[in-house]
Amino acid sequence: MIEEEISVNSVKAWLLASRPKTLAAAAVPVMVGLSIAWSEMPAGRSFAVVPALLCVLFAFVMQIDANFVNDYFDFARGNDDETRLGPKRACAQGWITPGAMRMGMAVTTCVACVIGLPLVMWGGWTMILVGMACVAFCFLYTTTLSYLGLGDVLVVVFFGLVPVSLTYYLQTGCFTSVAIIASLTCGIVTDALLLVNNYRDIENDRRAGKITLVVRVGAKGGRTLYLLTGITAVIVGAFFALKGHPYATLLTLAYVPLHVSTYREMVRINKGKALNKVLGKTARNIFLYGLLLSCGFLLK
Repeated sequence: MIEEEISVNSVKAWLLASRPKTLAAAAVPVMVGLSIAWSEMPAGRSFAVVPALLCVLFAFVMQIDANFVNDYFDFARGNDDETRLGPKRACAQGWITPGAMRMGMAVTTCVACVIGLPLVMWGGWTMILVGMACVAFCFLYTTTLSYLGLGDVLVVVFFGLVPVSLTYYLQTGCFTSVAIIASLTCGIVTDALLLVNNYRDIENDRRAGKITLVVRVGAKGGRTLYLLTGITAVIVGAFFALKGHPYATLLTLAYVPLHVSTYREMVRINKGKALNKVLGKTARNIFLYGLLLSCGFLLK
């Protein structure tokens, strides 16, 4: 068994706790924001490499921080017991001690702040408020907001509106309708990951009093919402063609068959741990959507 091969608080344990596969979801909005900025750079400005790298690093470290927070507080609440259907978690498996995880959360939070602070040189002191909001979301999502059914809204905001629009702003010094619509489509597509996660956990969440959107609308409604995320994003993406980015609209059409295929697999499996395969394929689809959209903007 894998847990027999992992020493407590070892490098391997921390690597597993960081959940490297989730970093794709963090990379997509920054990648999209940078590609739009490259294609729409205003006269008199040039692409700035340093803030681009800082945005990527900040997104990665904040995602790892959020994973640590989720791991620790779900363990502390007793949510990661034998009824858990999702992938194994570090604290629950004993790979990382609770005290060490608290230290890990503190370190990743501080590192993210150090990475993000220099962005004030390009975006002004408002960036500090944005950073504070990101840190607050990181902690409040797991501890409070996800229990109130606000997770999906927050995903659209913090995996769409904030990273895409602000990455674009740091490069161009402005906001445009294209960047804002792209941020919405990225957030909507990324929400599919939360929907399938909450669909898998619907019964456990009900018992825990966690009123997610899927708990509110039921399993059938959750499946429908999952399908609609991808379809809606692509339909809304027709806006890009109207704004002179036809390839951004056309290339993302290739995402639809994969999304629909994954939805059908979700319906077929219906419940249980086997839905983790759907979770993995959804993450793949999200990254593909972001890659196609980014290439579409660069091909202008």
